[in-house]
Amino acid sequence: MGITAYTVTDPVAQHGEGPVWSARWGGLRWVDMLKGDVLALTEAGEVRRRHVGKVAAVVRPRVSGGYVVAAERELLLADSDDLDAPLRSLGEAWTDPGVRMNEGGCDPDGRFYIGSMAYDETPGGGSFYVAEPDGRLRVVLPEVTISNGFGFSPDGRLAYYADTTTGRVDVLDYDPAGGLSGRRPFAVIDPGQGAPDGLTVDAEGGVWVALWGGGAVHRYTPGGRLDAVITLPVPKVTAVAFGGERLDRLYITTSALDIDRAEQPEAGALFAADPGVRGLPVLPTTL
Repeated sequence: MGITAYTVTDPVAQHGEGPVWSARWGGLRWVDMLKGDVLALTEAGEVRRRHVGKVAAVVRPRVSGGYVVAAERELLLADSDDLDAPLRSLGEAWTDPGVRMNEGGCDPDGRFYIGSMAYDETPGGGSFYVAEPDGRLRVVLPEVTISNGFGFSPDGRLAYYADTTTGRVDVLDYDPAGGLSGRRPFAVIDPGQGAPDGLTVDAEGGVWVALWGGGAVHRYTPGGRLDAVITLPVPKVTAVAFGGERLDRLYITTSALDIDRAEQPEAGALFAADPGVRGLPVLPTTL
């Protein structure tokens, strides 16, 4: 099944990533990752921007109110949902300036996970972490290269994860006591179709994967079979999230990194598509 995406904003981001819809926020937020900005889409369709540091990798709502931002090497907490709320740091997670946070998300029990990568994309130079209640990070998956998409099945028993350079999406088992285990391949992407980046899961268990360099988003059935493709007019597709009051619109972020805007004038824009299926509510963190 082929689906065409349409633009929601102008090309407002250098490297758009990590869209998240929260009704509590009043809509969609995403990041302009390497500019260090969190972006918010207003009801009027305008884009608000808040600078948080050198990098803004992930934004997620907190159960207690407010939100968490993963910055370059630290987690930042806001106690209010207001985009401009004061932020406090949970401390530097590591000291190596060559490694930064990249993508992450939450499990059904509110634990926050964050991946890392080397700026120079050194193979195995990153890790996938879970944040302890005090904010300290514990390694869950060592020696990853570009830690990217992370999402859960509707019943919360399976987690999907992409280390981009592997060319595949993996699936892991999840239980509240033991966490993640049993990592195994779920879907392998032909290199000619791009590389797996951000992902999200719909209410039917389908896994939607943004394809970096592929100008597309793929949907895979719970059994790992490709059954829908969304095409975009720009190659560097970074992440996806369901939003709207009915969670039936798929928002898609894109990047203009190393792109000639004269050739790709819409690179960095926020896109959307209407895929005919609803998504799942965002999982908030107990941090």
